[in-house]
Amino acid sequence: MINNIVYLYLISPLHTGGTTQEGNLLGIARESHTNLPYIPSSTIRGRLRASVASEMRSQLFGTDLKDTQQLEQGDIWIGDGSILWLPVPSLSHGVVWISCPMLLQRWTRFNPGVTNIPTEYSSSLTNTTRVYLKDAILDKLQPWQDWQSFVPQVTETSCIKEVIVLPNQHFATLTQMSLWRQVKVKLDEHKSVEGGFRYEEAIPPDTLMYFPWGTTSQANGTAKQSHANFENLLDSNSILQIGGQESLGRGFVQQWMSASAK
Repeated sequence: MINNIVYLYLISPLHTGGTTQEGNLLGIARESHTNLPYIPSSTIRGRLRASVASEMRSQLFGTDLKDTQQLEQGDIWIGDGSILWLPVPSLSHGVVWISCPMLLQRWTRFNPGVTNIPTEYSSSLTNTTRVYLKDAILDKLQPWQDWQSFVPQVTETSCIKEVIVLPNQHFATLTQMSLWRQVKVKLDEHKSVEGGFRYEEAIPPDTLMYFPWGTTSQANGTAKQSHANFENLLDSNSILQIGGQESLGRGFVQQWMSASAK
C-alpha cells in the first residue's frame, strides 16, 4: 500500500497545457478515460527537480541528457495530481466543494484507514433541504456524519466545510462548467486587437488535489536516504508554482505531506 501523499491546495488558477487545441480554446491536461482535469506527473516532477540542489538532483530524479551521455533513473517516482475536492459557486451557500464516488475511491487506495465510501448526494450540509448551485439545484441531500475523514484536517483546508458527493457523471458536468476561462488577445502599439483571441482554461483556486510518490526499485540501498532527502525538499518548498503563466500569478499551490508519510 502506497501511503506517501502530497496534498496541493490551489492558491491561484492552475493551467497545465493539454495535448490538443480546439479552435480558439487552449485546453488543460485531462485524463483520457474520465476527461477530468489533472496535473501530469512530469509537470510536478519537473518543478520539484528545478528546486533541488544540483548535487542531489541526479540521485532523486535521474540524469538529463545535458548532464551526461547516459540516462539513469532516479530514486524517486512521482504520480499524477488528481482532484479530491473542487469548489463550485453556489447561490445559496457562496461556495461548496464537490467530489464523486470514483475520485473518493481512488483517494482511499492511498489511505487504507478510510474505507466507507459515501453514497451519492451525501453532504455535510445537514441544516438545509435544497442547495442552489450556479448551474444546478440539489434537493435530495443525505446527511454525511464522517465527511471530515475525506478532507485532510489541517489549517490549509479549514475553509472546506460545505461538501457534497455527486454522481460521477454530474461531477464531470459541473467540473466542466466551473473551470476558469480567460480570454487572451494581442494588442498592437495602438492598443488595438491584433489578430484573433483565444480562451485558456484553468483549474480554479481553492481546489484540493494530491499526488502519490515513493522510491523506485533503482533505489537499492539508497531508498531510506533518498526518501528523507525528498521529504526535506518538500518541507523547504511549501509554496510551489506549477504549470505556465508564472508572471501572471498562475499556478501557485500550497503543498504539504500527509501525516502518515511523515
